[in-house]
This record gives sequence, structure tokens and C-alpha cells, in this order.
Amino acid sequence: MKYKSVFDIIGPVMIGPSSSHTAGAARIGRVARDLFRREPKWATISFYGSFAKTYKGHGTDVAIVGGLLDFDTYDERIKESLTLAKEKGMKIRFIEEDAITDHPNTAKVTIGDDEGELELVGISIGGGKIEIIELNGFQLKLSGHHPALLVVHDDKFGAIASVSNILAKHAINIGHMDVSRKDVGKMALMTIEVDQTIDEKVIEELTTLPNITQVTRIAE
Repeated sequence: MKYKSVFDIIGPVMIGPSSSHTAGAARIGRVARDLFRREPKWATISFYGSFAKTYKGHGTDVAIVGGLLDFDTYDERIKESLTLAKEKGMKIRFIEEDAITDHPNTAKVTIGDDEGELELVGISIGGGKIEIIELNGFQLKLSGHHPALLVVHDDKFGAIASVSNILAKHAINIGHMDVSRKDVGKMALMTIEVDQTIDEKVIEELTTLPNITQVTRIAE
């Protein structure tokens, strides 16, 4: 793994004993919250590998729920996140999975309320860094460390180019783009990480494009 700075090695300012098991878990939970766009009423959290074996001792459970409550990695309230979630009426269920995954620090987060639900799979890769590798059945690669767009669209000619043209018009530089689809010509997902904050006007312009179903912005 390549690190850009010493802070990537020592990890972020955080609550908890382990950047992988606490800071990374908090960020996975917070990305799920961002994508859901609101506080969920319930959450089922499945831990795999090392997460499944050590989540209680390393505080992975309180960290990931803290993320769902929109707490940052250094927020002192993370320590009380399970109690705070219960006070809010959020129902939490943890599952220790036996299945072997590609990465030992893997969590699947399923959250929802009366209006809908969301499922994502995230991995904590060290130093507080994460990757979201699956969202509602779509394969993707999202770090959560840069502003990003998730664009749900019909898998048709020109959809990707039209989105790229809008971003270029507004001088928004693409750092990473990934496209996932479930079948040819069906629904697809663009994951676009960019170098600067995306204005709401850009989001509105993207949603008016043909074949674009939904545009979600994720702040850094």
C-alpha cells in the first residue's frame, strides 16, 4: 500500500484504540448515513473476519453506530453511541459472520426506515482509510476521503460522456471514475471522485440529463 503522508500511517484524530477497527468503522457508518441522506430507524451490521472476532474489544460496534449518527472519528460521543442510538429509537443488530471475505476488516451495513433501505459493504484498509466496495448490489470503489458523486443511470450510449462534459464545463477535475452495471442496457452506477466541492447547481444540472435517474453528492 502507498501512503501519501505520515498522517496516512499514524491515522486520523480519533476515538478508540485502533485506526482500522474504530476510525475506519466510523467512516464506513458515516458514508452509509450520507448515502441514505437521513438518520435510519434501524440497522443490521454484519462483521466479517477480524472485525467479527474483535469488534467488541476494539470498539468497532460503537464506532460504526457513531458513524450512522453522523459523528466524526474524533467525536467524543462515539463512546456512548449505542446508548444514544437506543435513546433515538434506532434498533441495532450485530451479526458475526463466518464467511471468508477478500479483506479481514469487512462490514456489511444495512439501514432503513419507513421510506426505504440501503445496503453497502465497506472495508477498513488501515490508517483510518476505507473503501466502499458494494452498494445495493453494485460493485464499486469509493474511498470516502474525497468529494464524490454517485450517479444512477440507464446503461445507454452517451450517459457517461454527458456527465463528464458537465463536470468539465464547471472545471471540476475527476480524480477517479468507476462504472458498474448489473446487466447490459439496464441500470448502472457511476462512482466519480473529484478534487473539489461540488455546488448544488451542478447536481441540479446533472439530474436534468437524459438517462440519469439519481445523483447523490458525498462530501469529503
